[in-house]
Amino acid sequence: MSLGPVMLDVVGTVLTADDVRRLQHPLVGGVILFARNFENGEQLTALTASIHALRQPPLLIAVDHEGGRVQRFRAGFTQIPPMRAFGKIWDKDRKKAQMLAEDAGWILAAELRAHGVDFSFTPILDMDYGDSLVIGDRAFHLDPRAINELAFHLMQGLKKGGMAAVGKHFPGHGYVTADSHVSIPVDDRTFDQIAQNDMQPFRQMIDEGLPAIMPAHVIYAQVDDQPAGFSTKWLQKVLRERLGFNGVIFSDDLSMEGASVGGDVTARSLKALQAGCDMILLCNQPALADELLANLVWKMSAQSMVRLARMHGGHHPESLAVLESRQAFRQAKANVAMVGQAAGDDLFN
Repeated sequence: MSLGPVMLDVVGTVLTADDVRRLQHPLVGGVILFARNFENGEQLTALTASIHALRQPPLLIAVDHEGGRVQRFRAGFTQIPPMRAFGKIWDKDRKKAQMLAEDAGWILAAELRAHGVDFSFTPILDMDYGDSLVIGDRAFHLDPRAINELAFHLMQGLKKGGMAAVGKHFPGHGYVTADSHVSIPVDDRTFDQIAQNDMQPFRQMIDEGLPAIMPAHVIYAQVDDQPAGFSTKWLQKVLRERLGFNGVIFSDDLSMEGASVGGDVTARSLKALQAGCDMILLCNQPALADELLANLVWKMSAQSMVRLARMHGGHHPESLAVLESRQAFRQAKANVAMVGQAAGDDLFN
């Protein structure tokens, strides 16, 4: 059974009968994990193994594990600072910041891969304008050069750890104040203003081989009346044709308020897929998941299947014990810990 276009979540720390029923549905292609799915490293490894064992090819397993306040797994995992901490170092020492971002990417990927997770939805490529309620210190910087340099090195670290990068939130979520989890943000800037600023990190990372992108649940009113994730203008005309992106497009969570303009769950899912998303996410709404699986009709393109296959975790992952036995890994952890200490304890609160 090939991978389907839907990524769902699971209820707890072990699979329930309802989880198994949903994940075996041919429309499903992936699972996103949350903090509620984590008890400890041994339990997480068992959970991911049970998910991977359900299907062939295995379902993709993803997580939002960026660092700072968006790090789903804590106990036994290295605390990764928020990306703004690397941006502050970049202001003083660009080479040091690049090295530290690569260390952070390696640690993040290697630890997740050791527990059976295929990839994380990271890095944030949004610009840090200072006003966004949802982006905030998740962003590297306001300067597109800093974002590109740091995100590129983080991506190299992820690759070293066996993990593909996912840049978000195209074409840029940092300018709007509103949080798309709970409202419908509108960005009234012109296309040229967005292209000359917020889109630059995406353009540069695409040129450097970025494997996947997640669009924003933001309406860019002067370009389209639909959020970017529902917009053929943004996903086909700009992202695919103008920027030449040929990787995976993941929707943001379709249960968020920013996606509500798309209609009911089936309608918004179809809009996202028809606009150009290869895989759609639906989280924290089991009843809506059942509704979607009962009603969605969608045939995956061969291109989407190939793109998604590349998101499986890379080389055979090393166990935590093996990683910890390597002096280079221990040094990378020490380096990243110093970033967190220098930035202050409030980074993790």
